[in-house]
Amino acid sequence: MLHTKECLISIIIPVYNQARELELALTSIEQQTYRNFEVIVVDDGSSPEFQISNFKFQNIRIVRQPNQGAPAARNRGLEIAKGEYVIFWDADVVAEPVMLEKMKKALDENLNVSFVYCDFNIQYSMFNIQKIMKARQFNIAELKQNNFIHSTSLIRKADAIKWDESLKRFQDWDLWLTMTEHDKVGIYIPETLFTIIAKGQISAWLPRFAYKKPWKYLPYFNKRVKDYERAREIIIKKHS
Repeated sequence: MLHTKECLISIIIPVYNQARELELALTSIEQQTYRNFEVIVVDDGSSPEFQISNFKFQNIRIVRQPNQGAPAARNRGLEIAKGEYVIFWDADVVAEPVMLEKMKKALDENLNVSFVYCDFNIQYSMFNIQKIMKARQFNIAELKQNNFIHSTSLIRKADAIKWDESLKRFQDWDLWLTMTEHDKVGIYIPETLFTIIAKGQISAWLPRFAYKKPWKYLPYFNKRVKDYERAREIIIKKHS
């Protein structure tokens, strides 16, 4: 029998100096077809402090802390979340109105899974360019090689774990790998349910060939590829 209880979803938004992005994110939350949610905005030391008085949710609060990074902000939100489900909603995420409804439905229909994820867009607003980021069916062996699950995914609160605050990169990959090591599995919705409004220049993104020889040794790519490889090695070593 399908579980259809209107469970509370805790939406946890870490934010640091992203006033415009936060406004867009909150607007898309306001438009969600699934309505039983609370919003926890964790202001990670922004200057000036954020105000959320323009948003008329019945259940929204803002928590302030000195700047400690996104993982610490997410952990703070998790500590006070009251929902049976949690979603770590990045401040630059603009969701389709049906996102929460579809994600919750997937968990309701698959009681053996702990989290649900989907495809998404990256929109480079300066250039009006979009890039579709495809995920794939849940597979632990493939996940150990490369991350394909975004942090903005719906998780059963009982199965949620804390983020590793020591990591500077790939925190989401680490989270999903740690959950699988606790026998938690995910389920994939093959739909594009949100867009990331990317700030800055498109040159921050590197094409796949940049990570391969001989391209990775070129001055334009070399430092960023090395930083990527060092960060990736930390995750691989931690979960080997």
